Amino acid sequence: MICIVDGTTDPCWNLAAEEYLLTDVHEPVFRLWRNAPSVIIGRYQNALAEINTEYIQTHNIPVVRRLTGGGAVFHDLGNINYTFIDKKIPDEDTGAMFRRFTAPIIEALKGLGINASLQGRNDLVIEDRKFSGNAVCVHSGRVLQHGTLLFSASVADLSAALNTRPEKFTGKSVQSNRARVTNISEHLTGTLRGMSAEDFLNYLQSRIADSNGCITRSYTQTETAGIDRLSESKYATWQWNFGNSPHYGLNRIRKFPSGLIEVSLDVSGGIIRSCSIRGDYFFTRPTEEVEQALTGLPHSYGSILTALSALPLTDYFGLVQASELTSLFF
Repeated sequence: MICIVDGTTDPCWNLAAEEYLLTDVHEPVFRLWRNAPSVIIGRYQNALAEINTEYIQTHNIPVVRRLTGGGAVFHDLGNINYTFIDKKIPDEDTGAMFRRFTAPIIEALKGLGINASLQGRNDLVIEDRKFSGNAVCVHSGRVLQHGTLLFSASVADLSAALNTRPEKFTGKSVQSNRARVTNISEHLTGTLRGMSAEDFLNYLQSRIADSNGCITRSYTQTETAGIDRLSESKYATWQWNFGNSPHYGLNRIRKFPSGLIEVSLDVSGGIIRSCSIRGDYFFTRPTEEVEQALTGLPHSYGSILTALSALPLTDYFGLVQASELTSLFF
């Protein structure tokens, strides 16, 4: 088994590395990695239904789709991600996979005096509070399992970035189950209280790599080039991260100084297929012109803001700013 500890904190590159290691490297892998603040969504989730768009925009937090299933998670440098890639055992179901690959993490935490356990199918908990969510993917007889390990993550940022109202979206998508969370660092005692996220990462590397006879190495030039290409062509693209969201509808209403404005969208492939705007506002130009301007655009903050900024909005809706109206579409 090879052990790779990544230095990059670019979420697009890190998730591209996951896919590359699964599909193009044929050795068993143990990997440790961290992301700068970002939201990572499951393979079949509706990205916009999982995030607080206003918070994401204000704080410039990237949203990246991973190749595995499960729910949305917030990453920052206080969160350590781990990955195991190995051969799939015949007839092994996902429950058995989670048990197999979380066992080394549970044992490592015992070495720190922490009694963690696997709860349900894929969560690791301490005293019934979640600190790790896990997901799997199978490809050509190999299984990848990766998971989060909240060590000293910002729970406030986590809650704010994912604090949205998914009921405003309708359609087929996998919504996240928000659970009570905790940081591992809160449960350390004695001299271990001073352990940093970097210390914890180094501890996991030595504990798990040594017990599995891992050979620690860096990426080869070929591997780095392949991951670079995959990051740029897939994981850094709007089409992968938002365009791959399932078909959904959105309905929102808000009172502005000029009156109530209600927006209804039908979105497929990340593109606005139909747009309806209604309300009790006064106007001098027909609302249908705004609907037509938005139909066919990507359902993204930037696209809608640009389109609305180019229109004489006071003619359509009275006193309303383009940025205010744009927020109604999310």
